Parts: sequence; C-alpha cells; structure tokens
Amino acid sequence: MSLMDDVRAILLDIEGTTTPIAFVHDVLFGYAREHVRDFLDKNPAADDIALLREEHALDVREGRNPPPLTAEYVAWLMALDRKSTGLKSLQGKIWIEGYENGSLKSQVFEDVEPAFQRWRERGLRISIFSSGSVLAQQLLFAYSEVGNLTRFIENYFDTRVGKKGEAESYRKIAKAMSLKPWQILFISDVVAELQAAKKAGLETILSIRPGNEAQPQYPSISSFDEIQ
Repeated sequence: MSLMDDVRAILLDIEGTTTPIAFVHDVLFGYAREHVRDFLDKNPAADDIALLREEHALDVREGRNPPPLTAEYVAWLMALDRKSTGLKSLQGKIWIEGYENGSLKSQVFEDVEPAFQRWRERGLRISIFSSGSVLAQQLLFAYSEVGNLTRFIENYFDTRVGKKGEAESYRKIAKAMSLKPWQILFISDVVAELQAAKKAGLETILSIRPGNEAQPQYPSISSFDEIQ
C-alpha cells in the first residue's frame, strides 16, 4: 500500500505487529510467572501492589473467585491475559532484571528495523501503543536481537491513555502528538482496535503475521515492506 499524503506518523501495536505473539506469551509471560514471587518478596511496597489490591477487591466483589493477593493472583491475571495497568507495570519491572542480565532478548520481525529506518528517513514519526506498560515497551525495543531500536521511536503509550478498543484513546494520542487523527496511520493485528482508531479518525491497516489469530477481513499487510 502507498502511504497517504497526509500521514505524518505511524502508530504501532507490538504483539503480532512488530513482535511475534509467541515471544510475548511464552517467553516474557513465562519469565514473569517464574520470577514474580521473588520480586514481590524483595519489593513488598511496590506501587503496583496498591493497584492490584483494588483490582483484587473488585474481582472478589464480582464473584470471580480470585486466589489470594499474592504471586498466585498475579499468575491468575496473566493466565487471563488481563490488560490491567497494575499487572502490566509489575511485569515491566520484573523484566528489567532479565533484560539487563541477558536472560531476555526481545524478538522483532525481520522487516521492522529496515522499515523504521526508511520511515524516519522520510520524516515520519514512529510511536507505540500497547497494553504493556511504557517501561515494558522501552525494554523490548532497547534489548532486541537486532540492537537498540529506541532511537527510532518518539512516543510510547499504554493503558494509562485508555483502552485500545476505545476511540477516545486514539483521540488522546493524536492530541498528545499534536497531530490531527488522519495524519496518523495505526497498524495492529486486532480488528477491534483498528475499528476504534478508525472511529477516532486515524488511518488503519491490519497486520497479518505468522502465529496471529484469525481476524475478520480488513485491509491488511503481512510485512512493513508493503508500505511504500
């Protein structure tokens, strides 16, 4: 596809767009599950605990029968793949040590770095919008197998700006970037997110990558190389 003349920035999802879903679910989530108990023992007053305590109380009130507010509750939330701010922030903090000691090295699809270079050379701004915390996003791109990619990325947005399935989130992102919504192209592997972004006025396209779940038919690409 050709970039629209008005597009000034590209907003990217991570999981299933820049990075294989399997890496996030198997490697990152697995590492967090393995190390969450030790992290909580060392950081009993972590800011995220207050958010998780509120979430746990809500789960109890609504009859979801969560495990006690311990490492088991965190593992329970991860099994649900819940997009809660407290959980995602906690995961990012757990991953710091893994990245820094070399236990973790993030994966990106092979077309990502060349596309980042090409887009920036054309003067396009690159930003990320993921349910993972801003910290987790920065770590993933800083410690990738192809090197530090953060030099290409201008902004990071997480659930603090809103849910990915709500149009208002994308309006807030456009405002934060000082752009009109139609000047932003959003690429994601989830049609519901693309529909929300489209409702907010953004240009959108579906990312179809190996391992992605089937999605309703939507204008799509299988590689960033298709964006000229």
